[in-house]
Amino acid sequence: MTDIKITKRVVDSVEPRPTRYVIFDSEVTGFGLRVYPSGEKSWIFEYRPGAGGRRVAKRRITIGKVGNITPDQARKAADGLRAMAMTGRDPQGDKARERMAETVEDPAAQFLEHHVGPKRRERTKEHYEDVLKRIVLPKLGKMKAKDVTRGDLSRLHVDWKHTPFQANRMLAIVGSMYSYAGKQGVVPEGMNPARGIEKYKEEGRERFLSADELERLGAAIREAETIGVDWDIDPGKKTKHVPKGERRTVIGEHAAAALRLLLFTGCRLREILHLKWQNVDLERGLLFLPTSKTGKKTVVLNAPALSVLASLTRVGDHVIASESAGRLDEKPRSDLKRPWAVVSRRAELTGVRLHDLRHNFAAFGAGGGLGLPIIGKLLGHTQAATTQRYAHLDADPLRRASNAIGSTIAAAMGEGGGADVIDLKQSKRLQ
Repeated sequence: MTDIKITKRVVDSVEPRPTRYVIFDSEVTGFGLRVYPSGEKSWIFEYRPGAGGRRVAKRRITIGKVGNITPDQARKAADGLRAMAMTGRDPQGDKARERMAETVEDPAAQFLEHHVGPKRRERTKEHYEDVLKRIVLPKLGKMKAKDVTRGDLSRLHVDWKHTPFQANRMLAIVGSMYSYAGKQGVVPEGMNPARGIEKYKEEGRERFLSADELERLGAAIREAETIGVDWDIDPGKKTKHVPKGERRTVIGEHAAAALRLLLFTGCRLREILHLKWQNVDLERGLLFLPTSKTGKKTVVLNAPALSVLASLTRVGDHVIASESAGRLDEKPRSDLKRPWAVVSRRAELTGVRLHDLRHNFAAFGAGGGLGLPIIGKLLGHTQAATTQRYAHLDADPLRRASNAIGSTIAAAMGEGGGADVIDLKQSKRLQ
């Protein structure tokens, strides 16, 4: 149809046809009125993207519906789109990207499925998913990912200041997610609202057990796996379905064995719970872990750990039997929360997590002067810096150095003639 200046009169006068058609405007090239068989009419702009030319296919972008936008408003919008196209931009692409701009929920799902899932351990994926769904998405999930600012994330970080560890992990996970989203083109590459936000200082969370606490813990495990531990009923809670008579909780031999193995090997919880008998070599005293936080790992077993494994009843493929042990769909035990709650309460341990048993193993090694490299190998650390957290417990080298210095100074002063220093405990025995 010949181009004419599209006015309100023209819009009102055009009639629908069996197929849709377009009337183009004579003033702004590419601006037109599209008429549908239903009688509906809309404003469109047609152009050739990029450098243009006959070989480039035309693209068409809808400006809006007639009735919502006047002819003059639509013409002005089309003129702006034409200016964009003439400078090499793609108006349709810009509009599509704006319309389809993904919310934070979208890159979060992609990040978990395509990046974290294939490249991280299942436990890590669960942790990332928990932090994103519990902390990030409720506040930022509906926002466009590209519109999230450092201020938005900083306010969320402040909201979780009561748990500095969680707040800091949230920053790290969001930062990793945005790095992935940038590489996928979901947000501009290099955009990262987590960058520049100062993390909270985290106090060391290691909790080491004293000799007295270890003695109580050993007694509690033995009691819990044999006669059971008395129930500690909270009087403030309803106990309608609590059986009458003697109330004791027995944790079972496999739960007790798991706790002992955590203490004797320094392994991580999943390394013990997912351990299969096929990866246990009792003859050579080794565990061959096909997967761990740091990849394949060989654990050297000591005599107490070997004793635990040798006396444990074999039920199914996994060393620590679960409820599905022996079935075709056998799965490893998921956790030790209830057994640990029973035992730690009975042993009167406060502030001790299951993971602290691993720290405790390292602490005894460092305190015994075994040296950080050896401890790192026993724990399966791939980076020396990871074991360095136990350096303050490795007192023997410092004590030897202090003794050498003190003896030299004493000799120079004529105080003791540089004789070997006698340990205080030895001195008391000699008296």
